[in-house]
Amino acid sequence: MAGRVMLREFATPAPAISILALVRDAAHPVDAALDSVLAQDMRDWELILIDIGEAAAASAAFAAALARRRDPRLRLLRLEGAGAAVARSRAMAESRGEGMLLLDTRDWLAPGALARLAEALAAAPEAVGAHGGCAVMAETARPGDRPLRGRQPALPHGDLLEQLLVGNPFADGGQLLLRREAVRQAGPFLPHLRLGEDWEYWIRLSLLGPWAAVPGGGPVLHLRRRAGRAGHRMPRDPASIAPAMLAIWGNPALEARLGRARFLTLQRRAEAEAAWTIGQELIRDGQRAAGLERLRASVAQAPTPRRALLLAAAHALPMLPRALHGPFVAYPG
Repeated sequence: MAGRVMLREFATPAPAISILALVRDAAHPVDAALDSVLAQDMRDWELILIDIGEAAAASAAFAAALARRRDPRLRLLRLEGAGAAVARSRAMAESRGEGMLLLDTRDWLAPGALARLAEALAAAPEAVGAHGGCAVMAETARPGDRPLRGRQPALPHGDLLEQLLVGNPFADGGQLLLRREAVRQAGPFLPHLRLGEDWEYWIRLSLLGPWAAVPGGGPVLHLRRRAGRAGHRMPRDPASIAPAMLAIWGNPALEARLGRARFLTLQRRAEAEAAWTIGQELIRDGQRAAGLERLRASVAQAPTPRRALLLAAAHALPMLPRALHGPFVAYPG
């Protein structure tokens, strides 16, 4: 058995990039994601489609989608019932590329994305990964449609640890190319995390080194907006983000890197940012009293003029037309 595994792994040279494409929801077709990878001008890659669902019919449909494309670089990894963290760690272990890109199959890559990310990473041998911008698309959008807005994180080349500690500026792993050696040193995703597992992982990588930025303003990823209550990734229950916060701030390497005083300052800012986001989501979900309580706690812990104005606006929402509700606009339905 060991000999057969070795032959399978070394029959062809290792690709430059492994694309680990996670299928989160069987209701979302994978075609746009797969076709965006096949259309890349950089050809030196492998793609592992990770199916974590429990529906056999959906799994058969995914296998058929790969078979129709008749490309040996595509393969299916079936991990029924596994969480995203466990599934991605398993795919990382099975991948062979020197770079890894964690794509969500609801999204798709921009033309030339792999080449741009690979060039940025190659130009910065000290970097743990490369990052590019993304364009936010409507939930029902198709490749070629106009984006709702561009989301270009104003993140430079260099040390991003402190920025990541306060909040996750990366919309999705599909805008990042991770260096294999950095992934090896960081270890796997934490299997017990169900929310914020990617945020914790980017921070762990950032403790190892800086990030490279893709030059130019064009996005590398088209991100479908996760519409409605079920699609939004941030919690309305404070307890749901607590395990990720505990994992991040309980990492002894963090205080050793920052020093005690800076550690405590950034921890307070991160807690205030989490409270603000939770409060905003509670209000959008119709739980206004609980949301206002969270917003007030956030401003008390880390006050800024902008947040103070938004807090006043949140209190006045019943008197304002919906068009002026801004970040507190209610979810439809």
